[in-house]
Amino acid sequence: MSTLASPTTLAPAAAGRPGPITEWRPEDPRFWATTGAPVARRNLYVSIFAEHVGFSVWSLWSVMVLFLGPEYGIDPAGKFLLTAVPAALGAVLRLPYTLAVARFGGRNWTVVSALLLLVPAVPMAVLIEPGVSYATLMVLACLTGVGGGNFASSMANINLFFPERLKGRALGLNAGGGNLGVPAVQLVGLAVLATAGAAYPRLVPAVYLPLIVLAALLAARRLDNLPGARNEPGALRAAARDPHTWVMSLLYIGTFGSFIGFGFAFGQVLQLQFHDRFPTPVDAAWLTFLGPLIGSLVRPFGGQLADRLGGARVTFGNFVAMAAGAGLVLYAARDRSFPLYLAGFLALFVFSGIGNGSTYKMIPAIFRARAAAEAELTGDREAAERRARRLSGALIGIAGAVGASGGVLVNVAFRQSFLASGTADAAYLAFLGWYALCFLVTWAVYLRPGPRKLSGV
Repeated sequence: MSTLASPTTLAPAAAGRPGPITEWRPEDPRFWATTGAPVARRNLYVSIFAEHVGFSVWSLWSVMVLFLGPEYGIDPAGKFLLTAVPAALGAVLRLPYTLAVARFGGRNWTVVSALLLLVPAVPMAVLIEPGVSYATLMVLACLTGVGGGNFASSMANINLFFPERLKGRALGLNAGGGNLGVPAVQLVGLAVLATAGAAYPRLVPAVYLPLIVLAALLAARRLDNLPGARNEPGALRAAARDPHTWVMSLLYIGTFGSFIGFGFAFGQVLQLQFHDRFPTPVDAAWLTFLGPLIGSLVRPFGGQLADRLGGARVTFGNFVAMAAGAGLVLYAARDRSFPLYLAGFLALFVFSGIGNGSTYKMIPAIFRARAAAEAELTGDREAAERRARRLSGALIGIAGAVGASGGVLVNVAFRQSFLASGTADAAYLAFLGWYALCFLVTWAVYLRPGPRKLSGV
């Protein structure tokens, strides 16, 4: 992860149009009040917009599959693969995108990562029509994964601008604004379906072409590169050896993986499970955006709740609720009760959003608790806290990458379930089992009383 090598002041013009920043000291109250806060806010607002567009491009295929009617010759299993591959590439890119901020500069990388969104969007706006090969569609779907990497680089960049006491709120706004790209692209798809019709899928990526260019231009004109940002040598290796990294990655698969996986798959599943109620794509599209919208809006609330009650407690209760939601969806699907089915799925979106916030809050809390214990033994509080920040940043990068792979697992689970039995029942049972594993692990590692329990997580 990116950190600041040393406490750094600010160059003159940075509060208005960005000039080169030579020093940056966000923890200095006077500096922050006079100069730092306006610069950080400006960078945050532009970052939210650029990340929002990236998330929308990443989520394009959650909409595009609704346009692929019988004339494209693709069965439901093939459509689930088209929504799985963007999640896979997005997960893989999150780690290198995190490291790119310190290597190339936050402004520079945001410009590059925004322009990379044109790589899938331009050919999609040209090539998608009846007769296009499935292999071409798979390549185009995979390329939209570049949008998934933007979240990691955006979070790493904004993390550098704010003092510790304000990082949670800033990162929550940045993450929530990005996550809103999922329902936003689905609303764009709904608008195209309702006006131009299902015969014009190319209009959906075409809508994003000017927004991608605007994001790149705003980044070039309004963002800053901070001095002294660097990738801590050995931090990723040290974090990879820490058991908490893999525990938190498992939990993040359950929260963020569920959010992005359900966001990609929800429209297809609605049509397959309740085809009599949703015979056409436009019938399903008006509901598709609802779950991701709610899940995005409640994400900051999960962090705030974790501040009050403790991240581990909120995460534990959250996974219990997600298991109950998966059980309700399973029951409703078997009973053919659409109201119960919708209530269960919306509950899964709500609690995956809350869990995204609470698990992110757990990560720094874990290392703060360990730093306090280490400082008591060694007497060197500063060194312990520095090590905690170093490992915490690296863990966020790894957990973000691994967690995003949950989007692949959700879509593959739906695909295999429909292939094997023609229903999604097996997938719902798998989700229920995973959430049960997550709440048991949360209790065993972070809540179970004992001498090794970490206090304050």
